[in-house]
Amino acid sequence: MTMEEKSYGVEMKTNGFPSNVNEFPMTKFQILRNLVVISFGFCFLFTAFQSLTNLQSTLNKDEGVGVGGLSILYAALVLSCMFVPSVAIGKLGCKWTIAASMCCYVVYMAANFYAVWGLMAPASIIIGLGAAPLWSAKCTYLTQMAVWYSKMTGTTQDDIVNRFFGFFFMFFQTSQIWGNLISSEIFGQRPDNQSLYIDISDQELQSCGANFDPTIKENITTLKKPELKQVYIVCGIYTACAVVAVIIITVLLDKIKLDKDDHDNYGKFSLDLSIATFKHWWRSPYQKLLMVLTFYSGVEQGFIGGDYTKSYIGCALGIWNIGYVMICYGVVDAICSFAFGRLVQYVGHIPFFVLAFLVHGGVQITLLLWTPDPDAVYLFYILAALWGMGDAVIQTQINAYYGYLFVDNSEAAFSNYRLWESMGFILAFGYGNFVRTEIKLYVTFTILLVGMFLYSVTEFLERRDRKSLHIQKSLPIQKTKL
Repeated sequence: MTMEEKSYGVEMKTNGFPSNVNEFPMTKFQILRNLVVISFGFCFLFTAFQSLTNLQSTLNKDEGVGVGGLSILYAALVLSCMFVPSVAIGKLGCKWTIAASMCCYVVYMAANFYAVWGLMAPASIIIGLGAAPLWSAKCTYLTQMAVWYSKMTGTTQDDIVNRFFGFFFMFFQTSQIWGNLISSEIFGQRPDNQSLYIDISDQELQSCGANFDPTIKENITTLKKPELKQVYIVCGIYTACAVVAVIIITVLLDKIKLDKDDHDNYGKFSLDLSIATFKHWWRSPYQKLLMVLTFYSGVEQGFIGGDYTKSYIGCALGIWNIGYVMICYGVVDAICSFAFGRLVQYVGHIPFFVLAFLVHGGVQITLLLWTPDPDAVYLFYILAALWGMGDAVIQTQINAYYGYLFVDNSEAAFSNYRLWESMGFILAFGYGNFVRTEIKLYVTFTILLVGMFLYSVTEFLERRDRKSLHIQKSLPIQKTKL
């Protein structure tokens, strides 16, 4: 930024955007700094949470407390989406909403030291109530800064929103690397100090993959729980990471005021605000059409974190290899999140959604037909990498598309996003202990098909409406003769 741009009261004009620097509460440098701060904060937080989520189906499988707790978590998140985000953002602002919500995650990490229903159920409810305002505040914060930055630079708003979300999810997805590296190194004590992989009988191997049935009592040696000391070390490190995330946001993130004429009305708990999420869904045809694809976002994340880790990696290779394979998933996801966020300005959203459909659809068909083979370890990594590539599209492009379509009503829109994504998580984790992996794959593939079809309808309608609006604006005003 030049000295002229930093000077207060100096008029600027960039690519047709007349503006005065006094109109913007932050400089470009401050906006980019806050983007980095919020990305690092979420990276630390989800280094703990995502990695612990990947382990729940195997680490806390007794009495189903692992995936059962996750289903409770996302059920609470659905309720939170309905009532909490607008009120929290209005009362606390985006910054303090993020910080307070992160504290809920600290409680959940600590509960895993003694994972019983009496602790995990309340902790899951607490984190569920905090997750909706966390993500709504984050998305609102990023979208608002993107709006300011686009006006400062004269770049289209859709382009900047895509860049910001792509940068954020690049850092966010690296949390899969650090968290899984921690768990694998600590749980990586080899059985009897032998090789990385252990022998598994052909009979046990036939029970892995799509044939895995969680209702059958597990006697598979690779799914034995690690030593209690190792569990305590992992939970301690993850809890510390969550605390560091709270400190980063509290100390380094700047407060912002949203560009809303009726901002003073936010934070008042009224009937209108409590049902704002439903009103947005009811009034917006785009929101209805994107509902299924948003739902798929939760289903696919739930499958890779709960079923692929247990039915394929843990069952065939052992729990200590889950982290290593998921690191590959995280690396590819992070790289693709950043790259796709940059490339979308040149080719648009559609090619990336087509890529996600082909990649995820192909992997799901492969998983249906493939019996996991410990001698073909590379396949576990390849499939995880491909899933990460598809997830990068789903995560970055849906978020960015929401930011583009619903910029004037971002809180309610992103509350809908978290609501329907959470419904997908509830499905994925809710039937996790009762349904064969084969059935889960059929369900996931069906939701993917329907979601992508309805997304294509959304693109068609949005482009048609935008073209119609452009034509109306270009028509000359007809003067009426008196």
